[in-house]
Amino acid sequence: MSAAQAYPRTRWTAAGAQDGHRNLPEETAIALVHDATTTAVMMATPTDLEDFGVGFTLTEGLVRSVADISALQVAVAEQGIEVRMWLAQPASAALAARRRRLAGPTGCGLCGIDSLAEAARAPPRVPRGFAVSPQAIQAAVAALAPAQALGGVTRAVHAAAWWTEGDGIVALREDVGRHNALDKLAGALARSETRAEGGLLLLTSRVSVEMVQKAAVIGAQVLVAVSAPTALAVRTAQAAGVTLVAVARDDGFEVFTHPERIAG
Repeated sequence: MSAAQAYPRTRWTAAGAQDGHRNLPEETAIALVHDATTTAVMMATPTDLEDFGVGFTLTEGLVRSVADISALQVAVAEQGIEVRMWLAQPASAALAARRRRLAGPTGCGLCGIDSLAEAARAPPRVPRGFAVSPQAIQAAVAALAPAQALGGVTRAVHAAAWWTEGDGIVALREDVGRHNALDKLAGALARSETRAEGGLLLLTSRVSVEMVQKAAVIGAQVLVAVSAPTALAVRTAQAAGVTLVAVARDDGFEVFTHPERIAG
C-alpha cells in the first residue's frame, strides 16, 4: 500500500480559485498481534510495519530485547493490516499474564491501559557520559526537514530520527501519529542493532510524557524536539536522566533538563 495518494482539490486565494492536486498521507488500521491475540489497534501510515511492530513491543515493555520476538509476519486483512508477532519464553508467558487490549485513534498513546499506575510508570534511567555541542544540535535540527521524504510531499506527518555527529541522520521514520513514528524508529534501531548512545533523538512533534517514556526505553540520552514539552514530560525526563531540548528552531533551542550534557 502506498504511503500517500494524490487527491484533487480547489485552492482559493485572493486571485480566485485554482484546481489541482494535493498528496495526502494514507491512514490505515494496523493491528499489532502478539501470540495470536490482538494487543493494540492503531491508525498509522502503512510503511515500515516490521519496525513498528518491533518498536511498539519494545517501548511498551512487552519484551526486553528484539531477541524476545521469535517470529514476525505482516498480513493484509480485509479491514486493515496485521503485524503478527510470536514471543519467546519467558516473554510470552509474561504477556499472557498481563494481557490487555489497546485501541485508539491516530497518535493515541495511553488508550486502553488498565491502571493509573501504568500511565504514570517510572521510566528507566538512561546512562551518562555523552555530551553534545549547541552547534551539533542545530546541525541535527537543520538536517531533519530535508530528510523527511513523506513529510516533504504531504506536510501532514510526524518524524522521529536518530542523528550522530559522525554520520548525520542514521535512521528516520515517518507516520501520521507521532507515537507511531517513534515506535517505528525504535524498531529500526533495534533491528539494525544500532546502539542508542552518542547521538540525538529528534522529534518533529510536541513532547508528551509517553514520548519521554519511549525515549528512555530506547536509551536516548538527549531528546531534541521542534515543539514544546508538557510539564509532566519535563518532570519525567528529569527523573529518567534525559536531557530534554525543545522548541528547537533555526535560531536556537531551549534546554529543560540535565543541561550538563550541552557543552558549548
